[in-house]
Amino acid sequence: MSSRREILNLLRENARYTTEDLAHMTGFTESEVETIVDEFEEAGVICGYQAVVDWSAVDTDEERVRATVELNVALDRETNYSDIADRIGKFPEVTSLRLVSGDYDFDLEVEGDSMREVSHFISDKIAPIPEITQTVTHYIMESYKEQGMKFDDHDDDDRLSVSP
Repeated sequence: MSSRREILNLLRENARYTTEDLAHMTGFTESEVETIVDEFEEAGVICGYQAVVDWSAVDTDEERVRATVELNVALDRETNYSDIADRIGKFPEVTSLRLVSGDYDFDLEVEGDSMREVSHFISDKIAPIPEITQTVTHYIMESYKEQGMKFDDHDDDDRLSVSP
C-alpha cells in the first residue's frame, strides 16, 4: 500500500490525474483516494490547483512582466515577519512571497502588464511600507523551468555551429 504522501507527489506532477489514475498508481481504491484528497483539501494541505504556463509559447501580443524582488525589513516590537507578509500578500500583483535566509529577508515575485507597472507597484506600494528598508528588483527575462516543469526550447535557430 502506498502512502498518502504519494498522492500529493502525483498531484504535484499532474493535477489532472483522475481519481481512477491515482488509485491505479498508488494501490488505493478510488473511494480511498477521494477521501484522502478531500481530507487534504479540508485541512488546507492542498490549497488549489494551477496550470504551469510557458508564457513565451503563448501566441499573443500581450506579455506579462514578472520580477523577483529582494526585500530587507527592520522589525520593531509590535511587528513580526507574519505581519509584514500579511500586508504584502494582499496585493494582487504578488504571485509568491517567501521568508528566506541569507542577505535579504523576503523573496517576492510580482507580475504586471509592463516593466513600468511593476516598477510603480514596487516604488508606490511595497517600498513605502515602514518596515521595508531596501528593495532590489530582478526582472525575469526567460523561464526555463517553473514548479518542476521544464519548458521546451522555443529557439527555432537550427543553424549548425561553425568553428575555425
